Amino acid sequence: MPSSARDTLLADLGAEGDPGVEAGRPGTARRLRGRRIPPTVVLSVLVIVVVLGSAVAPSLLAGQDPINGVPSDKLASMSGTHWLGTDYLGRDMYARIVHGARTSVLSAILAVAVAVSLGTLTGLAAALGPRWLETPLMRLIDVLLAIPSLLMAMVFVAAFGFSSGNAAVAVGLSMIATFARVARVEALRVRSAPYIEAAEIAGTTRVGVVVAHLLPNIATTLISLAVLEFGAAILALSTLSFLGFGAQPPSPEWGQLVAEGANFFYAAPWLVYAPAAVVVIVVLAVNRLSTYLDARAFDESL
Repeated sequence: MPSSARDTLLADLGAEGDPGVEAGRPGTARRLRGRRIPPTVVLSVLVIVVVLGSAVAPSLLAGQDPINGVPSDKLASMSGTHWLGTDYLGRDMYARIVHGARTSVLSAILAVAVAVSLGTLTGLAAALGPRWLETPLMRLIDVLLAIPSLLMAMVFVAAFGFSSGNAAVAVGLSMIATFARVARVEALRVRSAPYIEAAEIAGTTRVGVVVAHLLPNIATTLISLAVLEFGAAILALSTLSFLGFGAQPPSPEWGQLVAEGANFFYAAPWLVYAPAAVVVIVVLAVNRLSTYLDARAFDESL
């Protein structure tokens, strides 16, 4: 066979023997090896690493006291001593934002953990359970999806009490329906796969099939959704704190910092711009990473 014809055939097969690929499309292995990580993804990962580092060890990034300030330095503008200025009590704004990452990030992690665990269990129960259980669960999910998540979170916080922990649980409960629907759809897709039928014929229990075969195959989709919802959780928690439903003063939290700064917007606009910019940057970074993970998961499924 001439080399040109052979090259054309390899291209049609996906190159390097990748079978089952549509004509003219590169093979999955070749696509994944040739894909470079975009600079925006690298930048997003760096932002997330810095934010997680601020949540774990804020004192390493900001040495000033975030709670007690110097009254004589109140509403000081940005300088070498105070990178982001000071608030109305003379507290360093940079230190308060860095230390506020602990409350904001840990609360968002708790919210996503609640949503992933309860939502996945609900979705699997609807997909694998009996018909009499699937119908009421799906109707409940439809009702939850019809209610705005922020409004639902506010109702939960009002019932449980105002605190960062209660706000995190409330946001997590408001996101259960999203994870439940995705988990159900993915479980129904994977359940009909030949290896699932083979495992059931071999005598594997229903729980064993779910743990050993079903969950690993839907985990990628759930992880991508969890990363996306992590950014949404940070935004929702910041909104609740801005409205007074989340962390209470003097504990710093990004949404609460924006609310405090709004009272001095004309005299010290950096009190609003700085924490708001941090929220926007973190949410954009998380969304970009989620989009990249979702694209990689799609490529691997081809």
